[in-house]
Amino acid sequence: MKTAISYQIYETNEQLPENWDDLACKNIFLSKEYFKILDKSAPKNMTCHYIGIFKDEKLVGIAISQFLDLNKLESFGDRDRCLKTSARKFILKNFASHVLVIGNNMLTGQNSFVFSDSISKSEGIKTLKKAANDLKLKFKSIGKKIHITTFKDYDEQDIENFITDSDSFKNNYKYCVQPNMIFTIPFEWKSEQDYIDSLIKKYRDQYKRARKKAEGIEKRKLHLEDIIAHEETIYDLYHHVAQNAPFNTFFLTKNHFRIFKDTLKDDFLFYGYFNDGKLIGFNTLIKNGDTIDTYFLGYDESIQREKMLYLNMLYDMIAYSINKGFKEIIFSRTALEIKSSVGAKPLQMFGYMQHSNSQINKQVPKIFPRLEPEIIWQERNPFK
Repeated sequence: MKTAISYQIYETNEQLPENWDDLACKNIFLSKEYFKILDKSAPKNMTCHYIGIFKDEKLVGIAISQFLDLNKLESFGDRDRCLKTSARKFILKNFASHVLVIGNNMLTGQNSFVFSDSISKSEGIKTLKKAANDLKLKFKSIGKKIHITTFKDYDEQDIENFITDSDSFKNNYKYCVQPNMIFTIPFEWKSEQDYIDSLIKKYRDQYKRARKKAEGIEKRKLHLEDIIAHEETIYDLYHHVAQNAPFNTFFLTKNHFRIFKDTLKDDFLFYGYFNDGKLIGFNTLIKNGDTIDTYFLGYDESIQREKMLYLNMLYDMIAYSINKGFKEIIFSRTALEIKSSVGAKPLQMFGYMQHSNSQINKQVPKIFPRLEPEIIWQERNPFK
């Protein structure tokens, strides 16, 4: 007798099956608590859905999807002003403004799904493909035609499971984006000094120079009441960094960090950096099992340069993660070279993409590489 595999699409965290977190315990970004944050403070141009996969009515897989309406964006990011950037904005606005992501567009890495051992990844992915088609019909019924459907952020091993189910993805474009920067912490390291001792002289000197530049800056762990008190400044600092990124598909809501802290409590860490009592920067970390995920940050650009604030934040994240016994830090993409200079290594990430217009879809392999912001960087190795 053939096993019946089905799926259910949910619109809110409250609708999820009671045993959802039995699978989500492997990844906090698929948990009910995290979805509660998205329900309350997802970006204004984003609509989230949660997908449960069932085998003979038993929950065997969980996943997230995000619909992005790029027409609602104030800007795609203002750092680069050139013909290529203008062309990208024109194409996205006119031919790709409605995007359905199977995965989490706010994070880097495989935060799309978790499957139990009783379903193969290829079976699970095939079911997610069906759910994606169902979601497209759902959005079409409310007048929002999906232009692009994408499954994002998988490593080489995960991609094998997509290839196994080649029929479902035969008309999809396999793309490669900026790598995920991952810092692996050796088991024998117990303190920040172990990290410093492992650096070659050039990068030990970089560490010392950065720490000296930051003298006078006070780093403070902020609690919920502090985040609320500084909310306007926090958002301004975040928005400055986000606005000056080469490319954005969303902007956080002003209450996002307060909701995060209120919901995840000690699993969400918020550090403020103060100069003469004024908040001039912040960074955020999320505990995810034995991994630390870096989240959004913000800073005053003029002070950042003078005090090497961003580099000091990276060192602080490394020091915290070593001291608390974590195994790795997900530094995500962007700022690849500076993250490389502190010891993070690139993990190549892939995705699959399909345009709803068959003629445009045939041209995606030519168009997409020209739209992706070109990042030229040199990988560093700071260790002995």
